Amino acid sequence: MRAAVQGHPTWHRIYTSPLQRCAAFADELGTRLAIPVVREDRFQEMRFGEWEGRTSIELLANDGQRLTQFWQNPLHNPPPGGEHLQDFHHRVQAAWQEMVTRHPEQSLLVVAHSGVLRMMLGSALRMPLENLSRIVVEYASVSRIKLDEVGGQPMPRLVFHAGRF
Repeated sequence: MRAAVQGHPTWHRIYTSPLQRCAAFADELGTRLAIPVVREDRFQEMRFGEWEGRTSIELLANDGQRLTQFWQNPLHNPPPGGEHLQDFHHRVQAAWQEMVTRHPEQSLLVVAHSGVLRMMLGSALRMPLENLSRIVVEYASVSRIKLDEVGGQPMPRLVFHAGRF
């Protein structure tokens, strides 16, 4: 993750999932760059219920049909005992909207999990929820969304995805 943010533009603040992997990196980076870090509970990864903490290889071996159905259409096939995609979408969207409204015209870094980032990217591109698994979010990659104002309304634009600065 450190390599992914080298040569970064200046950020005004960092938003992070409170989960350890993201928060530890965000705290380290915020300290190094002397910028505030905000923990946002709604940027936690989707809750996977019975699948939590298990690898896809393990799930394919033990619950392959349901996992395949989830991958093919996550909107109608939530993880057993897990968070429904629509609820996950609303949670992330509410946090995203609040964040950008609170900090207009500021450059913000979000350190979060692949599902959260898919939600943000999909929203920017107005993709249907059932297609978001088609966006590959590599570990420690950087995607940039620029918010322009068009006709008095914010218009998100994907500048680049899965890149490095």
